[in-house]
Amino acid sequence: MKITPNIGILNALIRITFGLTIVAWSTSKMVKRPWRDSYLVAAFCGAMKVAEGIVRYCPVTDVCKRWSDMVKEHQHATDSVDEMEGLAGNGDSMVPHNPT
Repeated sequence: MKITPNIGILNALIRITFGLTIVAWSTSKMVKRPWRDSYLVAAFCGAMKVAEGIVRYCPVTDVCKRWSDMVKEHQHATDSVDEMEGLAGNGDSMVPHNPT
């Protein structure tokens, strides 16, 4: 799998800025309360956003794009089948469904 940048420059800069802000906030909170695991999780999430901004690749964006492409392909294939049924002349596909 080849990883190519899938976010823009501005998006990357925003991710780096907010990621560093979250890391700074969570580490300052961890100094006061080191027994709280939620600050550690927040620090990891902030670090992940910084890394996404640096490499300009977001796995969630990639998954969403692949899913939307798959849905579009499925819709296109379904439309083609519907057109073929309409051309066949059986008439069943042209009757609207009435669930009452």
